[in-house]
Amino acid sequence: MIITRTPLRISIAGGGTDLPSYYEQHGGFVLSAAISKYIFITVNRTFTPDYFLKYSALERVDRPTDIEHPIVREVLVAHDIGPAVEIVSMADIPAGTGLGSSGAFTVGLLRAVYAMQRNHIAAADLADEACAVEIEKLRRPVGKQDQYVAAFGGVRCYEFRQDGSVVVSPLDISTATLHDLEEHLLMFFTGYSRGADTVLQEQKDRSEGGDAAMIDNLHFVKELGLRSKAALEAGATEEFAALMHEHWQHKKKRSAAMSNGSIDRWYDVGRGSGAIGGKLVGAGAGGFLLFYTREPMALRKVMAAEGLVEVRFTFDHDGSTLLVRD
Repeated sequence: MIITRTPLRISIAGGGTDLPSYYEQHGGFVLSAAISKYIFITVNRTFTPDYFLKYSALERVDRPTDIEHPIVREVLVAHDIGPAVEIVSMADIPAGTGLGSSGAFTVGLLRAVYAMQRNHIAAADLADEACAVEIEKLRRPVGKQDQYVAAFGGVRCYEFRQDGSVVVSPLDISTATLHDLEEHLLMFFTGYSRGADTVLQEQKDRSEGGDAAMIDNLHFVKELGLRSKAALEAGATEEFAALMHEHWQHKKKRSAAMSNGSIDRWYDVGRGSGAIGGKLVGAGAGGFLLFYTREPMALRKVMAAEGLVEVRFTFDHDGSTLLVRD
């Protein structure tokens, strides 16, 4: 039996510049953090000559090409470890909520498959192959940050170069600043995000079409990412929080589907209750609102009164790991 654990992520700054439609022309930069919420993948040998999959649905098929789950199908077509195999996935957070679950799933499955084959794969190669599955094979309008954060873990900077290469470097912050972020970043569930691919497809189409407003917006967001990096490395967490607010105001301009009336109201309630800045994590009108506040208890109280559930987290520093190898 093989069991992998792969972290989800929060995009801290620069999100959207990791899409090929932008970075292939201009280069991208994202500051992102893996968190202590995970996707678990189990791969086990069975006594039946087929492929048995358990996720939000059940599948039992004879060939990898017959698998309906697109990511599992593409991974097993490339790395056939069956038949007589059972694959089970479980997650701390449901899919479609803006925390990079699709990228984490792909990375975790690939980690499990390589372990099943008794092969080692480095984090960078793992992330790169996961990106190839989602972006090149499945042609999804997604970026590269989710896969890289899932593979590397930690709080890191990701530079996406025009040639497609990715430079990964740690965020050079003190332990005190790291603890400050863990204490004062609060995340609340607003409801399921159902329009992420639609929003990202719109961004992709407008970027590839040379839409000046979209490209200028992403230029500004990338610059905010670099300013956020500088603020955090200087220990100026309140300055970083103010940049979060500025980021959210510009992120909303990318698409009318980015937010909605309820999210805007909850954001205003949070800001009126001590939050210095915040933003919606991920694309689409739903998922999680992330705030930075100096008054965590006050923010928790008002968000609870609004009916929003807090999801507490710390940072994950391991990335995708092999928990069990029997």
